[in-house]
Amino acid sequence: MRDVKIAVVGIGSASFGPATLGDVLGKPELAGSTLVLVDVDADSLALMTSLARKLNAAWGAGLKVQATTDRRRALRGADFVVTMVEVNRDRLWQQDLTIPHKHGVMQVLGENGGPGGLAHTLRTVPLVLEVAEDMERLCPEAWLLNYSNPLPRIARAVRRYTDIRCIGFCHGVGSTVEQVAAILGLAADEVDVKVAGLNHFHWVMDVRRRGSGEDLYPQLREREPQHQPAHDYPLCRDVFRRFGWFPFPSDDHVGEYLHYMHVPQFKSWRRYKHDHWLLHWDGKGDNRAAQWARVRAMAEGQESFDHLRHGSGERAVDVLLGLRDNRNSFELALNIPNEGCIDNLPAECIVEVPAWVSGSGPTGWRAGELPLPVAALCNLQVHVAELAVEAAVTGDRHVALQALLVDPVINDIEVAEKLLDELLAASAEYLPRFSGAR
Repeated sequence: MRDVKIAVVGIGSASFGPATLGDVLGKPELAGSTLVLVDVDADSLALMTSLARKLNAAWGAGLKVQATTDRRRALRGADFVVTMVEVNRDRLWQQDLTIPHKHGVMQVLGENGGPGGLAHTLRTVPLVLEVAEDMERLCPEAWLLNYSNPLPRIARAVRRYTDIRCIGFCHGVGSTVEQVAAILGLAADEVDVKVAGLNHFHWVMDVRRRGSGEDLYPQLREREPQHQPAHDYPLCRDVFRRFGWFPFPSDDHVGEYLHYMHVPQFKSWRRYKHDHWLLHWDGKGDNRAAQWARVRAMAEGQESFDHLRHGSGERAVDVLLGLRDNRNSFELALNIPNEGCIDNLPAECIVEVPAWVSGSGPTGWRAGELPLPVAALCNLQVHVAELAVEAAVTGDRHVALQALLVDPVINDIEVAEKLLDELLAASAEYLPRFSGAR
């Protein structure tokens, strides 16, 4: 085991920051390594650094903890780079939701798909791409471990425009395992679930009973209609009944990629309607203030931080150790280039599949072909993502418009034009590549 340098870019996140510190500093295998914390907000950085040093001392973690607002300084010689970057998250996320609603497009989540997902892509892809481009100069052999959303679009941009190796992380598969187990009336550790598809749009391809290997998919199909409560994830369960394959990790995530939740004229919309808290936010107080108060209390020793030992549920640090130590460890889901994992999706797209991690990188599960209707839905989103990534990098308004027009939640050309203009205007200060675009 060798000491490594880990740079965490965007540590000033009230939600991801403390949990990530717990993941890194809670691993005794990393003793002797260097942890460099990076954020553009000096105050947030100072608070997270204080918390990191308290954890390091209290747990005897033995890491060298450093901090800087200079990203390039942190990246020089790094072995692993973790990204969790956003800009003005809640205010802009609210715009990503409400602007489509104003035009009759009832955006479900506004994060990874639909018009809100496009706006999010245009803002966030350049942020992470700048990190990857710096890595090419300062630590070209390092792995980029990305938490930022829209996750598959960011990973695709890094793959398409740089030579940096990138893995995307999402803990949603844990919810999938829990839901499948609940329908079957089993504990989560009694089932072995394999998913394949896209991030926030994966499909359960195989369900087995641990130990015996018994195929449980027939029971899953049989038991689901009687499973209570009936209001649990009505969209995912309705799609399951019609397609025969279970999509997850939740209605709001899956609903971003399907038009069934976006059109008020459809009867089904009332059944699937999702009331996001940001639709009612007055812009003054939110849960981030409470999160920051808790971070400060932990950093100042006024509140216990022992719960951080339990881990965040994210898998980046475990994968990091698999890469460093050539462990050949298994992960339920990673976001990696397809390259033959799913035969009827493009080789260059980013897929979410189980994977084994060793010193040579992740090796994805060979799922074969997705069922035709599932592949049709996923393929469409792959091409929407490709257009969105190209628009984010080039600042080409016409390509951004095409990304909207291809998206299944948009069904009117004039609405798409107006939506795009308003989304670009609302995020103009964060979209210099689109300056003057029309």
